[in-house]
Amino acid sequence: MHTLFSTQSLPYLGSNLRSGWIAETFGLAGEALVAWLGPCHVQAADLVDLEDAAAGAEIHAALMLHFLAEHPGDDLVTTVCRQRLLVAEALEILRRHTAISDLGDLRREGDDLYVGERKLSVSVATRSRVSGLIHFGVNVDPAGAPVPAVGLAELGVDPRALAEQLLAAYAAEMSDIAAACGKVREVE
Repeated sequence: MHTLFSTQSLPYLGSNLRSGWIAETFGLAGEALVAWLGPCHVQAADLVDLEDAAAGAEIHAALMLHFLAEHPGDDLVTTVCRQRLLVAEALEILRRHTAISDLGDLRREGDDLYVGERKLSVSVATRSRVSGLIHFGVNVDPAGAPVPAVGLAELGVDPRALAEQLLAAYAAEMSDIAAACGKVREVE
């Protein structure tokens, strides 16, 4: 699996969530997970989540740490499972961070992270005709968010350090899953 933290500041607009975007933008073809910092501005028309779109919701934040994954050939259930694993790995890394370990109520609800009642992240998983796709955004500066939100800056977490740790942890999980699949035989 290819991974990359890009120092390029790019907005996340929702349209980034498509097959080939990682290859076109970063030159990484095939299975990949990339991270970068940039604002988030997803209009209702660009939302993939049908409930949010029907409600006319929008997603905004002044600055987010974005993760975008592409897994060629994955079905939607596998993609959602990978999304939940990515979010759970992020939670585990954040819980080890001393500055926020005192907060107590850092938790995962489905595919989102919360601190108390404030939302720390957004996430969606979908698929195209050829790939499973995941976007996971963690607020750095949640200014403009349409819901009560908290960011990594307030929590004292370095976004690049989080990105590098999460990229490595997720890639290691994907490698370990492939190894686990290769060491068993089929049964009837």
